[in-house]
Amino acid sequence: NVKTVTMDLNFYYQDIVRACFPNAQIVIDRFHMIQMLTRSFNSLRVKVMKTFDKRSRQYQLLKSSWKLYLKKYDELEKIHPRYNWHYKDCLTQAQVVMEGISANTA
Repeated sequence: NVKTVTMDLNFYYQDIVRACFPNAQIVIDRFHMIQMLTRSFNSLRVKVMKTFDKRSRQYQLLKSSWKLYLKKYDELEKIHPRYNWHYKDCLTQAQVVMEGISANTA
């Protein structure tokens, strides 16, 4: 009678669910999906960041403001720039994120 089972990404849970509820549809819970995406994004950000010199603007944009990359774009400050000594410039939060995303290793 069980139609769906919600679980995290643990490989062994799937075997147990299949054994106990062979007709149930397995659904991955939202929390663990977001957690996996966040970890993957942060891993990529750090990998790209490490291609730059530690004193470079690109490195600082990707390192010092890491929390901004996890915010919804609509929630970023877009009007009032603030001075940041890491990259020695006045930028809004949205400008920091956009410039960091477009950082090029070439």
